[in-house]
Amino acid sequence: MLEKGLTRQCRTTVAADNTAAAMGSGDLPVFATPAMVALMEHAALEAVAPELPEGSTTVGAEMNVAHIKPSGLGAEITATAVLTAVEGRKLTFNVGARDADGMIGEGVHVRYVVDRQKFMAKLG
Repeated sequence: MLEKGLTRQCRTTVAADNTAAAMGSGDLPVFATPAMVALMEHAALEAVAPELPEGSTTVGAEMNVAHIKPSGLGAEITATAVLTAVEGRKLTFNVGARDADGMIGEGVHVRYVVDRQKFMAKLG
């Protein structure tokens, strides 16, 4: 059952392939903002996945985050997503990411519950 408070954490380590330089979002060897956003989205997806009807999934629709501190190679990053609102198919999450020194990013993420087959049929 989808209800406020569902939470999940996901982790990754900063490596050459998820730096700003590698992902093209900058030219420094630090954790890339797109990688942080993807980790936050994954935590939100995982938070609600066990509660979805069979044949359903969620898709990301909106992300409003601030990346407030850099993390270097080897840093362990933990993203947390907490479901804060359920409005029909619309799910709103508070998301955050931390490294060993504290908060590196935070924001709000919106996902929608969709039927997998119907969604994929929209591709034409």
